[in-house]
Amino acid sequence: MTVVSVESSTTSTALVLPFEVGSARKARRRLAADLRGAGVHSDDVHDALLVLSELVGNSLRHARPLPSGTLRVTWTRLAHQVEVSVTDGGGPTEPRPLELPASALGGRGLAIVDDLSARWGVRRGERATTVYAVLDLTPPR
Repeated sequence: MTVVSVESSTTSTALVLPFEVGSARKARRRLAADLRGAGVHSDDVHDALLVLSELVGNSLRHARPLPSGTLRVTWTRLAHQVEVSVTDGGGPTEPRPLELPASALGGRGLAIVDDLSARWGVRRGERATTVYAVLDLTPPR
């Protein structure tokens, strides 16, 4: 796995990855391992992986890399939630769900994120933009 750097604890992980398509798969593998290792319900793991895929895909399609030529992917497990985020160098438009006709072949990424998450949003910095989503997790039995 080509990863520029990793920060990890029992409840959070941050990966700095190349700004390239293969980074989505690398991030998904690590997120799946972390969540499964923490005993997160499999349906919640699948939802988190889909949200992560959409956020990374949107970053690669619509934004620029960070000045280092990378993107930063993070997730943090809270009591009964997980926050997933992707940080890049920002783009020319504000991330938002699109109103599309049923026949549209793409453009539904943030609508999917909106449907699967309890909330999502955008944090803008001077040289970076972070899009995050918070997903509710099924409480353990």
